[in-house]
Amino acid sequence: MHLALVTHKFARGDGQGRVNHEIAQAALAAGHVVWLVAAEIAPELAAHPRARPVILSVGRWPTALVRNQVFALKAGRWLRAHRASLDVVHGNGFVAWSAVDVSSAHFVHAAWLRSRFHTFRVRKDPYGLYQFIYTACGRWLEAWSYRHARRVVAVSSQVRDELVATGLEPANIRVIVNGVDALEFQPGSPDRAALGLPQGPLLLFAGDLRTPRKNLDTLLHAMTGVEGATLAVAGDATGSPYLRMARDLGIEHKCVFLGYRRDIPALMRAADVFVFPSRYEACSLVLLEAAASGLPLVVGRHTGGAELLTPDAAMLLEDPEDAQALRQALNQLLRDPRRLAAMGAEARRIAMRNSWRVMADRYLELYEELQAQPAGARPASRVPETPHRERVTS
Repeated sequence: MHLALVTHKFARGDGQGRVNHEIAQAALAAGHVVWLVAAEIAPELAAHPRARPVILSVGRWPTALVRNQVFALKAGRWLRAHRASLDVVHGNGFVAWSAVDVSSAHFVHAAWLRSRFHTFRVRKDPYGLYQFIYTACGRWLEAWSYRHARRVVAVSSQVRDELVATGLEPANIRVIVNGVDALEFQPGSPDRAALGLPQGPLLLFAGDLRTPRKNLDTLLHAMTGVEGATLAVAGDATGSPYLRMARDLGIEHKCVFLGYRRDIPALMRAADVFVFPSRYEACSLVLLEAAASGLPLVVGRHTGGAELLTPDAAMLLEDPEDAQALRQALNQLLRDPRRLAAMGAEARRIAMRNSWRVMADRYLELYEELQAQPAGARPASRVPETPHRERVTS
């Protein structure tokens, strides 16, 4: 099969980029020729003998909104020029001004725009206005992309429901939940001092602190009534209100703001509980990463990806805005070490059933299904292949 994967990045350290990295690896291992159409490609993928790297530079254009359009225009032009040589084209949301066979929905901008916690409703400044424009454009562009795709992949049941609410035909949607590397994320006992962490019961929160979407503010309010535990916060807090909020709430001594960290697997191995009361997630990789690390989770029941968790592995909150309920859940867990251990073991078992390989195999099955049912006749001849290891630049 000649497969084209179109995304901004193929990178292990990026959410959507990691998903596509794993799909590409699995497709290459299965013997397929994979065209990697992106602005950034991990070297180990680009070097594979069956990989065909297509680097689409977006230059130094200001704002992600403009850079994404530059990429979409270049990707659309490349796909139109090479479509006859490709069996299946897989895009990710709106990434190209061209129809694709499969489009993965990693985020539903229409759903986030409706949220009362959207950034533009919280921040009345130029950044809030930009986020409104970005989300509004994303809503329209995603809708265009999904209407022109043969199949849309929702990364969680929540995303599927949100896509149906936008008018997408349910029969055209396939749910394929994201995966996790259970070797990279696994239980252990690292040196807390070396990681800058205190001794004693430790709660971990990890997320983007530039947006109110992750709901750290409710967690900080909950911490006012959680005794004997420290909250470690991983994420760049520059310009965020949360350090000041912790001081104003009188819980500065209970919080350790770690800044941006690349050693999240080690931080998870060092923690006792992972707390993630996000206001909106499509299917956050961090949930399965925490589960694979053997951590009990405290998470909103309606968070994308929480469908994989059971009460034996997680405290599922009906309302992540309820600081009192969150406080009670944390205190209840911290008072019962045996339950913590049992929940962590069950979380690990759930993660083991949702590996990257399981996810990638489901994508490969979908590609084969679509290849067997082509959308109209296409020329049998192929354009000349890119020579071995040559990098195509546009």
